[in-house]
Amino acid sequence: MSTLLTRAGFDEGRLAYAIRTAIAASIAFVLAWWLGLEHPQWAGMAVWAASQPTRGQLMEKSLFRVVGTVIGSIAGVLLVLGSHVHPALLVVGLSLWVALCTGAGNLARGFVAYGAVLAGYTAAMVSLLDAAHPDQVLALGADRMATVLTGVVVAAAIGYVFAPPADGGGLRKRVIALLADLLDRAARPAPAHADAADQSLLHRIAEAEEMLDAHGAGSIRSRRMVRATRDLLIAAIALLLWRRGRGRTFDSGVSAAGLQDAAQALRAGQFGSAARALEQVAAAGNDVSEAGLDAALAPLAAALRAWSPEGPDRAEPALPQVLHRDWVGAREAMIRAGGTMLVFGAIWLATGWQAGAFMLLGLSVMLSLFSTFPSPTQMMRFVFVGQLLGVLGALACRWLVWPLAGSELQMILLTLPFILLGPLLVGHRRTTAASFDYNMVVLLMLQPHWPLEGSFAHSAMAGLAVVAAPLAAFLAYSFIYPASLRRRSETMLEMMRHDLADLAADPQALQRRTTWQARLYHRTLRLVRSSERSARANEAALEVSLALLTLGHAVFYCHGLLADPATTASDRRAARAALARVAQFRVRPERAGSALSHLALRRRTGEAEMLRAAAAGIRLVAPRPTA
Repeated sequence: MSTLLTRAGFDEGRLAYAIRTAIAASIAFVLAWWLGLEHPQWAGMAVWAASQPTRGQLMEKSLFRVVGTVIGSIAGVLLVLGSHVHPALLVVGLSLWVALCTGAGNLARGFVAYGAVLAGYTAAMVSLLDAAHPDQVLALGADRMATVLTGVVVAAAIGYVFAPPADGGGLRKRVIALLADLLDRAARPAPAHADAADQSLLHRIAEAEEMLDAHGAGSIRSRRMVRATRDLLIAAIALLLWRRGRGRTFDSGVSAAGLQDAAQALRAGQFGSAARALEQVAAAGNDVSEAGLDAALAPLAAALRAWSPEGPDRAEPALPQVLHRDWVGAREAMIRAGGTMLVFGAIWLATGWQAGAFMLLGLSVMLSLFSTFPSPTQMMRFVFVGQLLGVLGALACRWLVWPLAGSELQMILLTLPFILLGPLLVGHRRTTAASFDYNMVVLLMLQPHWPLEGSFAHSAMAGLAVVAAPLAAFLAYSFIYPASLRRRSETMLEMMRHDLADLAADPQALQRRTTWQARLYHRTLRLVRSSERSARANEAALEVSLALLTLGHAVFYCHGLLADPATTASDRRAARAALARVAQFRVRPERAGSALSHLALRRRTGEAEMLRAAAAGIRLVAPRPTA
């Protein structure tokens, strides 16, 4: 049976997860109806939205779904009350609210971001789905919260029993192998330019860092582990940088042996021994070629002690965790979401199109939730297919199946096969991307009410409004601050260029060194991960990232020369000139490269290697001239 499913294109693990979720959605749907809630189908939607493959993720997402629903429902009630003054206040207020929630979702991380965007489109569900009956908005808001709570409770109960915990051991093994390989590489001379092994190490660090938020969900202990792991990965970047700048002249057999001993201890699970080996190398590094090795290894040893199972529950991080926030993307997402909602809301008010509320509701989801995705335009294609299938399923249920029912209970039971069809779409590799939207839309459009009311024309019009939303969102994502992986990567790269230029121009940079480094390191990891859908773009991003990090290292070195009283007057002038020209490297990159090369001629061998590597990397990180 297993082989047959695999040959047919099904993923067994994903199919099992989807079957469990569909059963939970069916239970929540029936339970919400039995409790007398007005919109029991929302409970099933809440199950699909809250369910997660691991227990911790399920608990945390459920929490933020409840919080986002409560806040969004309150906002929706206030918007409808404001529409009593003038109908335009509903559209304007909803557009502003969705824009603010979208911006917050793009700045936050993990399930906090989900809760923020959920608050936006929940207000749309409350204020738009029953806009013709504003006197009932308080009841609608209370019903919305009660149905969501029902769905979340059911999803949490079933998921807690059947969902496995996060595989923290797998993440730990990945990090151990990464660090051991890095130490082995650091013990050997480096080539003149970044090679595939260096790029692979940076790629693996970025990959491990991206996994952290999911592993930290649902547990204070897990969050502490995630923080300690991130400290360790950040400290590992410092060692990778040292190797890039000094590795070709590294010839101390004692230090090389110590690094290899630490790598072997790590692979054996002897974290204390590995940390001691690193501390001994840091303390003994006096060779000219090892300048800066102690500064790279000491934080790594401290982070390793804190990360080990025997380490302290709380430890001071080697660097503060200043994580990347995409302020540019958040601003653009706000303008895109608010502006598009305002335009189509005005059309809805002007035309009085009855099904326009469904389109606005769909837009509120498309423009907020998917704005946090790497490539929203590509997602809109899958969303359109999924919503089209959901509309067709809902029309078939309403007009072919429900007329066979003799009571509202029979209507509820006859809906269940359409819910249980969802796992087949989730589990098959060709329909996975469209499955979520089918599961949500088929329930959104099926409001059980006995006796049956309405007309097929009305249902079809509502369906057209639903599938029009992803088409409108596709146009918005394509023409209003076009969202793509390439543009996101370029925006992040430009932010890093600004960081480096500001760092070079900041006379107090050394006092804020740890903050600068933490932000630069994390943005580097984000840049690497954002480019991975294209092999060519990923290779270029890895090379550029190493060049950016090396340039940042060179800038700190120049600031250090200026702060050192022992620095000669001529070296001080050369360092000052290098900083001034790096501050302008986006305009005159060749001058910055020349200044760093000139300073390299005046320094010791190991320091010169790092400065020359930074000078060579200028051409990679500088903006390309426009025609």
